[in-house]
Amino acid sequence: MNIDVHEAAIGEEGGHAIGSASQWRLTWEKFRDHRLAFWSGVLIILIYLVGAFAPFVAPRSAEYYDSAFAMLAPQKLNFTYRNADGDLRFEPHVSGFTAERDPNTLRMVYKQDPEARIPVGLFVRGAETYTLFGLFETDRHLFGPVDAAQPFYLLGSDRLGRDVLSRLIYGTRISTSIGLVGVAISLVLGIILGGISGYFGGVTDNVIQRLIEFIMSIPTIPLWMGLAAAIPVTWSPILVYFFITVIISLIGWTSLAREIRGRFMSWRNEQFVIAARLDGTSEFRIILRHLLPGFTSHIIASVTLAIPVMIIAETSLSFLGIGLRPPVVSWGVLLKEAQNVRSLAEAPWLLAPGVMVIISVLALNFLGDGLRDAADPYTE
Repeated sequence: MNIDVHEAAIGEEGGHAIGSASQWRLTWEKFRDHRLAFWSGVLIILIYLVGAFAPFVAPRSAEYYDSAFAMLAPQKLNFTYRNADGDLRFEPHVSGFTAERDPNTLRMVYKQDPEARIPVGLFVRGAETYTLFGLFETDRHLFGPVDAAQPFYLLGSDRLGRDVLSRLIYGTRISTSIGLVGVAISLVLGIILGGISGYFGGVTDNVIQRLIEFIMSIPTIPLWMGLAAAIPVTWSPILVYFFITVIISLIGWTSLAREIRGRFMSWRNEQFVIAARLDGTSEFRIILRHLLPGFTSHIIASVTLAIPVMIIAETSLSFLGIGLRPPVVSWGVLLKEAQNVRSLAEAPWLLAPGVMVIISVLALNFLGDGLRDAADPYTE
């Protein structure tokens, strides 16, 4: 009989002892089987790595410009070419340009010339130096033109001749980090106020719930516009970034607080809580050691779903001109620069930050759905 019980405790996949596995092991096993969520998580990790190593990954700096190559269409990356003898050779390259003067406007117009090849390589030297993580200075980039003086615009250039791809990579660092910082602040507020409200109840619960209802009843756009108008123009970009993060965080904690309040209210009279209280355990320890671990996976899933809300909020604010402003580079700031008819008609590649917002938000939502489903591994 002991053998039968032991065999029943063995999972069918991989021979893991599911009956005795930890909550985190069970969550990971089910999350790994959710292919869409798993690969979305891999994509999100890559996006955050690109943002963390933006100076190294980007071919140019965010401020680099060459007005001679303004509003250029994206260059196509080719890996092979045929030499004069007709032999196929492997050489990653992009097409060069030929300059022609428009007879009507007398303006120089650049057209891509497939015959003019600009070799592209890995770990190439750039035209500028940068300091990575404030530790060491280098001019190496993950990829770029072998000759740093040659034009290289895989996603085209803007009206000032700045590389859209490089600015998109630098914008990833701001737009994704503001989501993490904002969610971290919202998480602390939501857990503390929601936990206190649900565990103690009474007058404390009424006061906190009325505060939540008051915050949720405030129209967000007028609130953002009013607070953004109060930001002094003399503030540095770092202070503006911090202020916008705080604004978004003070609005975004209410939903999580209500979810935690509901869980605490349903568990505060359970037998394990009463037993801990009779054993002389303090209320603070009961909350931290007995209640919060019971739905840690749910909190992680909620946080994952809250990050895209923060990213969209920052993008919307910056796009409307009431959020981050140049010289700060974020996806919202880049989209604001494409806010004209000429961009839509002649330079659709300037809308690339919008595509990144869509990809990131979808991936984060898929990841959050997978984590939410995996939070209860015993359900099918």
